[in-house]
Amino acid sequence: MTQTETKPIRLLIVEDHHITRLGLCTLLSSYPQFEVVGEVGYAATALDAVARLKPDLLLLDLRLPDGSGIEVCRRLQQMDLETKVLVLTSYAADDFVFDAIAAGADGYLLKDIQAERLIQAISDVAAGKSILDPDVTRRVMSRAQNPESNATPNRLDLLSPQERRVVALVAEGKTNKEIGLELSLSDKTVKNYLSNALEKLHVARRSQAA
Repeated sequence: MTQTETKPIRLLIVEDHHITRLGLCTLLSSYPQFEVVGEVGYAATALDAVARLKPDLLLLDLRLPDGSGIEVCRRLQQMDLETKVLVLTSYAADDFVFDAIAAGADGYLLKDIQAERLIQAISDVAAGKSILDPDVTRRVMSRAQNPESNATPNRLDLLSPQERRVVALVAEGKTNKEIGLELSLSDKTVKNYLSNALEKLHVARRSQAA
């Protein structure tokens, strides 16, 4: 029998939304094949928890308040642990999928997945299989087979026209106040546009967006 058959799969949940994290903990703890050994909401605490708890599998969101789940993946590869990484996110864009896989993720699922399929996916990844959400598999395979046609993914496609204008001015080094004057917007409105853009671009700071 394999290790995963003789004892529970030890899980660490990394999710910044408290209610979602609580729901995942409650769901997964109800299955005897799993043991939730920890749950955190930040990138920094995720790496600390992995080093301390050495879980079999990390269930990882991509958007975290202090950084990117993709960066957590990259740094985890440097820790020389056997922890598997299963991304569970709301981001379906191809470049997020490719970035996560390139960073070392063993699986990539969207949050609208059914509970039964999530349970099976966790078990499969823990057993050494690679899992990709069916909704993105076709696009990823097409892109992998035709790399030239998708050589430069553009995350700006996710932004509204006004969000693009704000990010373009951020890239020019302008402050929120200067952007507001140029676009005839209040500082608060500029801040809201920028916050939405950062979320869509999956970055934490304006310098990263620039």
